[in-house]
Amino acid sequence: MAFVTFLIPCFVISTDIAFSCQNTDDFVGASSPGDIVIGGLFAVHSEMLRPEEYPIKPVIQNCAGFEIQIFLQTLAMIHAIETINNSTLLSGVTLGYEIYDTCAEVTKAMASALRFLSKFNSSEDVVEFRCNYSDYIPRIKAVVGASYSEVSMAVSRLLALQLIPQVSPASSAEILSDKIRFPSFFRTIPSDFHQTRAMTHLICESGWNWIGVIATDDDNGRFALESFGVQAMANNVCIAFKEMLPAYLSDNTFHAKVDRAIEKIVKETRVNVIVVFMRQFHVLKLFKKATEKNVNKIWIASDNWAAAVKISTIPNIRQLGTIVGFGFKSGDISTFQDFLRKLHEKRTDNNKFLQEYIMLLSVCAHLEYHDFQMCIANQSQDDLLQNVENNHLIWRDDFLNANIEPGFIRNTILAVYAIAHAIKGQCKDRNCKDPSAFTPWELLEELKKVTVIDDGKEIKFDPNGDMSTSYDVLLWKEIDGHMEITTMAEYDPEKGDFIFEDEEKKKEFLDLKKVQSTCSQHCRPGQMKKVTESPHTCCYECVHCPENHYSNQTDMDYCYRCNNKTYWAPINSTTCYRKTIHFLAWSDWFAIFLLLLSAFGVVLILSISVIFTKNLNTPVVKASGGLTVCYIILFSHFLIFLSTVFFIDEPTEFKCKTRQALFGVSFALCISCILIKSLKILLAFSFDPKLQNFLKCMYKPVPTVVTCTGIQVIICTFWLIFRTPFVKQNFSIPRAIILECNEGSIVAFGIMLGYIAALAFICFIFAFKGRKLPENYNEAKFITFGMLIYFIAWIVFIPVYATTFGKYLPAVEIIVVLISNYGILCCTFLPKCYIIIYKQETNTKSAFLKMISTYSSKSAGSVAVSQISLDSKSSSSRATVSDSCKSEKNSVNGNCHFQVPGQRLTKGKVLPKNTARTMARKRLSSI
Repeated sequence: MAFVTFLIPCFVISTDIAFSCQNTDDFVGASSPGDIVIGGLFAVHSEMLRPEEYPIKPVIQNCAGFEIQIFLQTLAMIHAIETINNSTLLSGVTLGYEIYDTCAEVTKAMASALRFLSKFNSSEDVVEFRCNYSDYIPRIKAVVGASYSEVSMAVSRLLALQLIPQVSPASSAEILSDKIRFPSFFRTIPSDFHQTRAMTHLICESGWNWIGVIATDDDNGRFALESFGVQAMANNVCIAFKEMLPAYLSDNTFHAKVDRAIEKIVKETRVNVIVVFMRQFHVLKLFKKATEKNVNKIWIASDNWAAAVKISTIPNIRQLGTIVGFGFKSGDISTFQDFLRKLHEKRTDNNKFLQEYIMLLSVCAHLEYHDFQMCIANQSQDDLLQNVENNHLIWRDDFLNANIEPGFIRNTILAVYAIAHAIKGQCKDRNCKDPSAFTPWELLEELKKVTVIDDGKEIKFDPNGDMSTSYDVLLWKEIDGHMEITTMAEYDPEKGDFIFEDEEKKKEFLDLKKVQSTCSQHCRPGQMKKVTESPHTCCYECVHCPENHYSNQTDMDYCYRCNNKTYWAPINSTTCYRKTIHFLAWSDWFAIFLLLLSAFGVVLILSISVIFTKNLNTPVVKASGGLTVCYIILFSHFLIFLSTVFFIDEPTEFKCKTRQALFGVSFALCISCILIKSLKILLAFSFDPKLQNFLKCMYKPVPTVVTCTGIQVIICTFWLIFRTPFVKQNFSIPRAIILECNEGSIVAFGIMLGYIAALAFICFIFAFKGRKLPENYNEAKFITFGMLIYFIAWIVFIPVYATTFGKYLPAVEIIVVLISNYGILCCTFLPKCYIIIYKQETNTKSAFLKMISTYSSKSAGSVAVSQISLDSKSSSSRATVSDSCKSEKNSVNGNCHFQVPGQRLTKGKVLPKNTARTMARKRLSSI
């Protein structure tokens, strides 16, 4: 960096200047008269010297630590006022200024504020006490400053007594937005709320959650730390440690606490990001110690020092790691830079700050750049008076330009222009050359409505007195061996996001993520945090998400549960998967097998129908109840086989309602017809008059079938109306949904099956009674066997159905339906088909009559024997009918002489040999 050094012949600086305050005029740092005077409060020095004598007296002491950056802000205020005076903004009304040095001390700032409150034109700077200051005209109309929030808080409370507007270009504490406590305070910067939110956003975007914070132990540092703590907590960022450094360099514990802070940083190896809320001279001390300890971290700078050139020139600053900070938005300050180039031409008698700066240049001119800065910063006002006598007064051109922090300069100029626009509003209808034309509180009301144009954009104060300007995200990086402060991005407080000019800047931002600063390793997607015994939520263990839970981001506090029962997730899952829908599909091999069985049953029914149709007039078909009954039974069997189709494929409301009703009604019809056949057979071959009369009363084929089937229809109708079956999703299997039919009412389902079982039981009883029929007409025996198969199948079905789940549950019912249906079908029709096909000689009328005659003769004989034994009541009655027939006495021409029950014979009358056969035939024909 090149500098031009030359002697200053154009003005003379008296070397006997006394910086100590002898009278009130000595207290002013820079001043200029005007129609309307604006006050200024700036911490041109970083500390106020402490008195060494005892006791301490209430004397305002000299200061030390000349701050180039804040000196530049005083020059920016002067430049803005001079520019306004040379413009037409105020139409001939000139602005004056009185700028005071607060030395970063509240005490000295309060003394300056008292002078602001003194009455206008008071020779003794008297501050009057009044109950009403509405018409009070103080020395100044508004104040620009102060540099630090702690000072602004104190001054603002004092200025609020007369509602003197105060516009600060640098005080960012969030509490200053409170218009109840600070009604006259304004600022041309955003509040710390936005800064701390921007810092937290940067930290979160970079994946950091374990950080350290260092702040000054003053109002500004404490409020900034509190605001940042709230933002960090809201974004799951943990503060590993907090170190507070004394606000004043003169504090005896300052260096010890700096050492302790450095030790803490070194000790916490997992903390690689440090947030620093401190003043520039505090950061200088901290970084010098950090370079000695070879500390390498990422440092996040607050707006106080993010653009501090003098810190960026510290030797070996690059060893500290990466510095990224948030500075106030910069603007076009070219006119101010031109002002600085001509500064050596300005008169200095009204600007003690400029006088001191020139003396500092003379004392430190022989040093290198950084040492030159340190020399300026370390000179006290008392030492300067001694050293300047032995040095020529010189000027180093562009030194001030090299130390400009554009954000602060822009905000200072904005503050002056805001006050000027408010004055313009008051001066529309008033003669503002008269200082009493308006009061400060009237200017305050005007200031609330002011709009300032900056870089073509309109800016105004919000209801909190803040200007919501954006931040520059600054990155310190080494270029050509020098540390340069570059703009990496812009942070928009309203949108809460970063704006990048180009991809290269964005890449620089993304490079920050390469550094890890976490208490624990990041939990991958599919994992969640498990809090340990640490009080910090950022210290945790990573555990896998349980089944049916997932996490799709890193560092999830908990796993999300899959939204509903239709989704599932395995352990350690990053997403939910839709459950597979299961049902007994057409393509399932087991379903195909069952359908083939049903189809074979239908083929068997058709075959039986063909056989019976071709042999319509044979005795076997006629004895089966005729073709009509057989067709009805076969049709019901067909419907039962058909009902199995509704158990397969995706269940629907129609299928669920149809399958059970169709099966129930069809089975009831089938059993009803078989019951009639059982009654008919029993009636045909019963020789017991009482039983025969009972059976004749019971044997009403059509009404019986209609009634029995109709009852089942009524049961199913009530079932379908009041508790209808419906499609149900069964979630009992973790990764699948079983689509199945819910029967609606287990009671109704049980009643339907129970009714069929009752019919089958009655049929079984009647068939069992007729089990001893002729061999070729033994239908009752097979009906009995068919009913037994039905009972066994459904008895086994109940526990199997109750304990089975899954898509094969419908197959269980299909199997039972097929077994019972096949059992009854085969037992009812296959024996007859066998006779028709393979024993055709027995399927003739003559053979059939012979069989019946033989059976009738045996049955009639046994009945006669029973009657004789009951009439004689003697032991001889135990003789058999065959013995009686052998006796010649009871035989005439080979015919037996006995009385068949129900036949009354006359003495000496003989029955023909075929009487029994004739009687049986008549009974069959009568039925």
